[in-house]
Amino acid sequence: MKKVVLAYSGGLDTTFCALHLTKDKGYEVHAVLVNTGGFSKEELATIEERAKVLGVSSFNVLDVTKTYYDEVIKYLVFGNVLKNQTYPLSVSAERILQAKSLAEYAKSIGATAVAHGSTGAGNDQVRFDMIFQTILPEAEIITPIRDLKLSREEEIEYLKKHGVSMNFEKAAYSINKGIWGTSVGGKETLTSHQGLPESAFPTQVTASESKDITLEFEQGELRSVQGIRYANPVDAILRVQELAAPYGIGRDIHVGDTIIGIKGRVGFEAAAPLIIIKSHQLLEKHTLTKWQMFWKNQLAEFYGNHLHEGHYLDPVMRNLEAFLADTQTCVSGKVHVSLHPYRFQLVGVESPHDLMSSKFGSYGEMNKGYTADDVKGFTRILGNQTAIFHKVNQNETDHEN
Repeated sequence: MKKVVLAYSGGLDTTFCALHLTKDKGYEVHAVLVNTGGFSKEELATIEERAKVLGVSSFNVLDVTKTYYDEVIKYLVFGNVLKNQTYPLSVSAERILQAKSLAEYAKSIGATAVAHGSTGAGNDQVRFDMIFQTILPEAEIITPIRDLKLSREEEIEYLKKHGVSMNFEKAAYSINKGIWGTSVGGKETLTSHQGLPESAFPTQVTASESKDITLEFEQGELRSVQGIRYANPVDAILRVQELAAPYGIGRDIHVGDTIIGIKGRVGFEAAAPLIIIKSHQLLEKHTLTKWQMFWKNQLAEFYGNHLHEGHYLDPVMRNLEAFLADTQTCVSGKVHVSLHPYRFQLVGVESPHDLMSSKFGSYGEMNKGYTADDVKGFTRILGNQTAIFHKVNQNETDHEN
């Protein structure tokens, strides 16, 4: 029997793959769930039980949450990465590390094939395949959903036919949960005009009273929440999520260009990522210079796009990570945030590195670092080239006007 490692989450697609590969194809299937922080112990136990019922040869959980933070999330925060100014790469970022971990696991057990449940119409197929091709160039890549061109309805029909019991109503939505957010796809996201119903979001709104919280960053990394310091930033992220998720904060629908050239929509909820990114960005506005901010924005956008499209192993990514990390030397301080149902407000910051210091003046009120004559001379020099252009080309500019 050919040994295959299957990327398994317990959802509709991977449940189909597990059953199809064992029952119809006769593979020795080793199901592996790569946990990036989105599963509880109870959920993992349920998923393992279901996998064994499907006839897999083994089921393993690889908990890579800390590695996910150290190798990916940290740099998404440093870069304030939001795809199309909206999406915190909740799924695309974790897919990279999942694929990398699966490839390394397949090597360790001598598997000659790897399988995943991606369709032929999305980004994940490219992300998984690119990583597998790089790390396991000799391995066969098996993709039953893509190769058979199956719809979710056809998958459900197949599983029912073989007596598989699961919540098929819930399976109508494709949900991917991780520490950096949860994506939600369904029939509404296949359209351009429909929004997701309240029931489609995994976290329901239960908080109604406003709440003020304080986040503290040390050299760009979230280390403290509500005055409690966390040795592991992962725990700090989980605490923000715990505080903010009941407000329904961080819900949206991302519309973007897929790797394969078509437009795509996906719903998501990402309370902690959005609050952390926006808080970090506000702190940077106070602690970085104009040109640090400018170049960070350019390079971070490229970094996010390159990661989103599966190029994590490109060596340029390590170069960009070094730059992003170097910019964080003075990004330390507290950010005050107010939580409300369906939204949050950034109140302000406190930082010993705050460049908005009253020692040098108050914007629109008083300056302490220069005189009125200094400004007159500076302004004349600053606008000198523009003034020369208009004097030299006065006839042409008058004609245009």
